Amino acid sequence: MTKRLRALLAGLAGAAVVVFGHGAAQAAPKKLVIEMVTHGEAVDPFWTRIKNGADLAARQMNVDLRYRAPNTFNMVKMKDLIQAAVNQHPAGLIVTIPDAAALGPPIKGAVDDGIPVITMNTGRVPGKKLGTLAYVGEGNYAGGVEAGKRFAKLGATLGVCLNQEVGQIALERRCQGFAKGFGHKVITLPTSEDPTTVVSQIEAFLRTHPGANAILANSAPLGGEPAVKAVEALGLKTKIFIGSFDLSPGFLQALAQKKADFALDQQPFLQGYLSVVLMANYARYGVIPSEYDIPTGPNFVTPKNAAQVIALSKKGIR
Repeated sequence: MTKRLRALLAGLAGAAVVVFGHGAAQAAPKKLVIEMVTHGEAVDPFWTRIKNGADLAARQMNVDLRYRAPNTFNMVKMKDLIQAAVNQHPAGLIVTIPDAAALGPPIKGAVDDGIPVITMNTGRVPGKKLGTLAYVGEGNYAGGVEAGKRFAKLGATLGVCLNQEVGQIALERRCQGFAKGFGHKVITLPTSEDPTTVVSQIEAFLRTHPGANAILANSAPLGGEPAVKAVEALGLKTKIFIGSFDLSPGFLQALAQKKADFALDQQPFLQGYLSVVLMANYARYGVIPSEYDIPTGPNFVTPKNAAQVIALSKKGIR
C-alpha cells in the first residue's frame, strides 16, 4: 500500500472523530442506509469479525447498516439477498463476490441504477469489471503463494489444501496459489463444515497419503483446528507442518503451543470497518481512494507472536 493511500485511509477513518468527536463544530450528518451482503455462514466466527468491524464503523459514521447473509454457502439465496438489498435503493451496497457468474447480474444492476458498490473479501477481479468502486481485502492467490513458499522453506514436499466450500473461487485461488508457491505436489481435499467430521476426513487422508507433510486450511476453526487434532490423534512421528488462512482462539493456542506453524491473517475486522467508512464518505462527499485495491493482508501469525493476538481474538477483533 502506498504512503498516499495510507494517508487517505487514515483521513477517511478519522472523519468519524471530526463529525462525532467532543466539541465538533457541526451537527452529525444525516444517517445513511448502507446494505452489506456476504456469503458468510453463521457457523464460521470469521464473519463475526467482519460484522464487528462494520458495526463499529456504522456507529462512528452514523450509518444504518443492514447486514444480510445466507445461512449456508448458497449462491441462489445470496443472489436473492443482493437483489432484495438493491430494491431498497440504499446509499451504498457492500458485497462479497464468491461466484461472479451467479452474482454478477444483480451487482451490475445496482451499478447501472446509480447505487455505489464496494467489493469486500472476495471478488476483486469481477468486481472491477462490474464497475465497483474499490476492493477491500487480501489477494487470495498471493496469500496462497506466500503460504506455499513458507511450507517449502520449512522442508515440506507434499501438500494438502483443505477446502470446506468447493466452488468458492476465493478458496480455490488460495489452493492454486499454494501449489504455485510450494513448487511441489498439492492435493485439494474437499471437507465438511462440521469440525468433528473434518478431523476424520483429515485422518483418512493422511492414512492413505503417508508422504503428506504440509496441511493448509482455508479456515482456522473449520480446517486448522481439526488438522491439529487429526495429527495429534494419529501420533505421527514424521513432522507435518500445519498452516491456516484466518484466525480462531483455538488455532492461536495451537500456534502458541507450537502445534501449528503459521496463520495468514487477512484482518477481517478491518475489511468490514474500512468498507463502511469508505462507502459512507463516498455517499456523503464523493471521495474514494484512486487506487482500486485496499489490501488488508496477508499478515503472518506464528508461534513467536501468537500470544499477542490471542486477547484481541477473544474480543472478536483478530
